[in-house]
Amino acid sequence: MGTWIVLAIVILVVLWLVFTYNGLIAARNRTQEAWSEIDVELKRRHDLIPNLVNTVAGYMGHERGTLEAVTNARANAVAAGATGDPAKIGQAENMLSQSLRSLFAVSENYPELKAISAFTNLQENLTATEDKLEFSRRFYNGNVRDYNIKLQTLPTSLIAGVLGFKPFGFFQADEGDRAVPQVNFGNMPAPGSLPPPPAAGPGGPPAPGSAGPPPQS
Repeated sequence: MGTWIVLAIVILVVLWLVFTYNGLIAARNRTQEAWSEIDVELKRRHDLIPNLVNTVAGYMGHERGTLEAVTNARANAVAAGATGDPAKIGQAENMLSQSLRSLFAVSENYPELKAISAFTNLQENLTATEDKLEFSRRFYNGNVRDYNIKLQTLPTSLIAGVLGFKPFGFFQADEGDRAVPQVNFGNMPAPGSLPPPPAAGPGGPPAPGSAGPPPQS
């Protein structure tokens, strides 16, 4: 009788281990899949920005600081993406969002840009990308929350580390990203002093490689 009891306990433990392991695998895969959606939207935004800068450069020649801020922020975001660290990527992307908002705020003082289809199309595509990115961010963070809860609650927490499961980091906006950027229009040129648009059509280099899924911290 005692042997059967021990055997039944062993079977129950094995079944629990299998069920728990499979559940953690599924949760981890969902989280990594959610991150891949963020990666797609980040790459799309990085691809659009060079064309945007080239398009507005001929009309905003006196706003070199704003254009350079966007270019530098994009470069920093691409570099952060190569690390695969959600915290670093989030911080860099937040700075890029702020620089883009500043650029679009300054562009309001250049009505000529409104008549350029290339500019309006890029603006619309970037806005759509931002909306998709925000949705993907929420979806990813929800999966991270559920996955991390599994790792931290008993009895799963007793074996998760032994099985090699580690928590993921959140990808979220910080206070700087929520703040409205301050734009100074004091030194804006008069409408008649605007430089002529460039003769060549807009173009830009493609964004370098994918950021890839974030590491488990």
